[in-house]
Amino acid sequence: MKHGLKTALIAGCRTPFTRAGTTLKDLTAVELGRIAVREVLAQSNLPGDVVDHLVFGTVVHDPRAPNIAREVGLGVLPTSVPASTVSMACASANRAISDATGLIELGQAHLAVAGGSESLSHIPILVSDRLSQTLVQVSKAKSLKDRMSALSGVRPGDLVPQQPQIAEPSTGETMGEAAERMAKENGISREEQDGWALRSHRRAHIGLEDGRLTAEIAPVYVPPEFDEVVERDNGVRSDTNLEALANLRPAFDRDHGSITAGNASPITDGGAAVVLMSEAAVKAHGVQPLAWIRSFAITALDPGDQLLQGPAYAAPLALDRAGITMDDIDVMEMHEAFAAQVLSNLQALDSDTFAREELGRSEKVGHPDPSRINVMGGSIALGHPFGATGARLTTTLARELARQDGEFGLLTVCAAGGLGFAMVLQRA
Repeated sequence: MKHGLKTALIAGCRTPFTRAGTTLKDLTAVELGRIAVREVLAQSNLPGDVVDHLVFGTVVHDPRAPNIAREVGLGVLPTSVPASTVSMACASANRAISDATGLIELGQAHLAVAGGSESLSHIPILVSDRLSQTLVQVSKAKSLKDRMSALSGVRPGDLVPQQPQIAEPSTGETMGEAAERMAKENGISREEQDGWALRSHRRAHIGLEDGRLTAEIAPVYVPPEFDEVVERDNGVRSDTNLEALANLRPAFDRDHGSITAGNASPITDGGAAVVLMSEAAVKAHGVQPLAWIRSFAITALDPGDQLLQGPAYAAPLALDRAGITMDDIDVMEMHEAFAAQVLSNLQALDSDTFAREELGRSEKVGHPDPSRINVMGGSIALGHPFGATGARLTTTLARELARQDGEFGLLTVCAAGGLGFAMVLQRA
């Protein structure tokens, strides 16, 4: 056992991550979550009745299942297992894992399952306020005359659905626009971004081919016939190159931009989950953990500033809480919302000026050699189901620590609202 550490990561797995509208489009976030939870328990050789709590994250909530955790649990676990849903944008699964860690460290649970799922093939479409209010009136009307009277106020423009977009409510700026602004302000070139994207695809392809990534993936039998089996992520482009990436048009600033579909993470469906145990449960079940959770940190900054720069603030705080420095980190996993965001955060971590002006430190935090960052690619290649990515990162980091015989691993996630998340794992 690691002295002083209370929460062990026992196992983690996920569904394939597939582009929205493709092979997993007929599965809801609840169904994807159930697959991940069922499989991670099976891999741990644990029955559902030993689970004390399920914590699950999602971002685009289904109004018909507002507590997705409970719906996931009812399909996999005994009805007596409590379940709670968390939502913290792209760090939702990380928040689920940290919340479950809190339950264990407070002694309120000995074994918890945490993770998240997202089906971006199933996005609720909003209607105008006038149409929404009218439909409520129609549902309450007691006669045909009353229904027709309520409908008479609707105008053709009220029938147009509201286009969903990933935008900041406080600023109106989309995440892509914010990443574009960060690239300009931080001097991150198009060539650097495309280079990072190509690296992500190449490393992910190798990870799928040599079995390191597929070992984390639970196959999905696609309904309704269940004769099609999805076993791999479908966003990884083994055939891409710098020339192909350079030919893509900017997506947000058509004239002067550098963010493209090629150096950003795609809209994706998927689910992921991990099993967490207390030290007492580890002994009782006789299991060997993958890693211990050493620390985590959550930070926030002004969404109107460097929206996706949260990891540069969260990482040093998590390192401090773990009692280590960046020099101790053997493997690092960074969520790749955009290549510009990854490169901006690495730039900040490696900056004495940023350390002094933003962190109140005398010198830079630093970062590992890039060869030890996202060793099997990242979200640009693998995809990004908002609610699930954090559990994927946690699983990959723990397994890669063991493969590389390392001791400490660091993961970071940027999230909408100017939020940042970081967690330190210690190899078991």
